[in-house]
Amino acid sequence: MAIQAQAKTSAPLSALVDLASALAPEVLAPEVLAPEVMDAETQIEGFIDKFADTVAAEIRAARAEMRHRLPGAVELVYDNYNALAIGYSASERLKDVIFSIACFPHWLRLFFYHGASLEDPHGLLEGEGAQVRSIKLTSLAILEDLRVRALMDQALAKAAPIDPSRPSRSIVKSIAARQRPRRAPDPPGRRRARPDLPSH
Repeated sequence: MAIQAQAKTSAPLSALVDLASALAPEVLAPEVLAPEVMDAETQIEGFIDKFADTVAAEIRAARAEMRHRLPGAVELVYDNYNALAIGYSASERLKDVIFSIACFPHWLRLFFYHGASLEDPHGLLEGEGAQVRSIKLTSLAILEDLRVRALMDQALAKAAPIDPSRPSRSIVKSIAARQRPRRAPDPPGRRRARPDLPSH
């Protein structure tokens, strides 16, 4: 896997918002609206519905898998300019965020909030910044890859513990006033195949 993602931050609303903007921090929206007063799940479904059906299905499946894998986690949602970011944390505090799923028009990325500190013998993590690393989810099956699971186990071992005895909950933290289209059209001609994880 070629390392292409840049995990550098600019002057973000918060570092979690930058998880979704890590690939293009210069286009982070400067204006963010306060979340509307409504049921969080209703809002999140509205965010997901902006995507093409196939991508929306992947987002829903990724959320279900992360919630199954992280019982008791607080799901922090940012409907950001560059992407929809869904973070998983031990609390509502930003410093306790461990993972984030960033949702783009054609694919998802799994971000490791403190990925730079992880041992990555297979070279799966992308990014060159001081903190964040990510893996492009060309398929949700990548979450079952033993090497990816090992990275996630490392991240959990280093993070504030999630209490699995408490109910999981979702919180919409912010909504960008301006957003990139969530249903970007394919480029002219045949789309280039996306590589899977390296086999070594």
